Amino acid sequence: MCLAITEAFAGSDVAGLKTTAELSDDGEHWIINGTKKWITNGMFSDYFVVGCKTKKGFSVILVPKSEEIEVKPIKTSYSTTAATAYIEFNNAKAPKNWLLGQEDKGFIVIMSNFNHERWMMVCATTRWNRTVLEECLKWCNQRIVFGKPLITQPAIRQKLARMISLTESCQAWLEQITHQMNQLSYEEQSKQLGGPIGLLKSFATRCAHEIADEATNIFGGRGLTQGGMGKVVEMWHRTYKFDAILGGTEEILADLGVRQAMKNFPKAML
Repeated sequence: MCLAITEAFAGSDVAGLKTTAELSDDGEHWIINGTKKWITNGMFSDYFVVGCKTKKGFSVILVPKSEEIEVKPIKTSYSTTAATAYIEFNNAKAPKNWLLGQEDKGFIVIMSNFNHERWMMVCATTRWNRTVLEECLKWCNQRIVFGKPLITQPAIRQKLARMISLTESCQAWLEQITHQMNQLSYEEQSKQLGGPIGLLKSFATRCAHEIADEATNIFGGRGLTQGGMGKVVEMWHRTYKFDAILGGTEEILADLGVRQAMKNFPKAML
């Protein structure tokens, strides 16, 4: 199963989706037409959770794989195992009762999913940041430069200090958000946590950018080699943008966080 929301010209702008869903003449099926792009796991999926325009709004429908659905692979720089796909729906059918949530009220369904998707991506990003940091700490103690371990260089320790600070900041914020998610219903999460989770994801991937860049500088040529001691650093430097763009770009999510904060800001203090 995969989440099929993003389109070629509608990514973070969910309201701009062009894929449509209309009831069949007998009223028993949804007829879906449109295209989706950059869909993770699309090549492997037997079912598609599709965001569609309906009569009065936006709806989410579970669509089974059929001959009316064409799936093509998209080659990416980050991973072939992601099975990223371009999907075309040509009068694809789904039973009427396979609607997720209520008709024209799919935004709550999507936001609930987006929150968990973005939370999961922050978990992965934070783990990768920590893994790269650990590799740097090991390398700086093993690498001998001018007769001394690299860790003895003040400039290197400054880089490591910054990387540690960023990693631990992400971890602490992630644990706070996770606690809030455990205390709130899906509906409350979609209302209250969309902004904070968006800000956290934006912050985590910007930290990843800085950590990956500094780690590559620390490893030098080994940080550009797909093998040996620098392979973890090379991979993260090449692939961290996956998390920075998918699930909502840094700029869009940062804007979402600020807008939600202003919405909840006491009017008397403005």
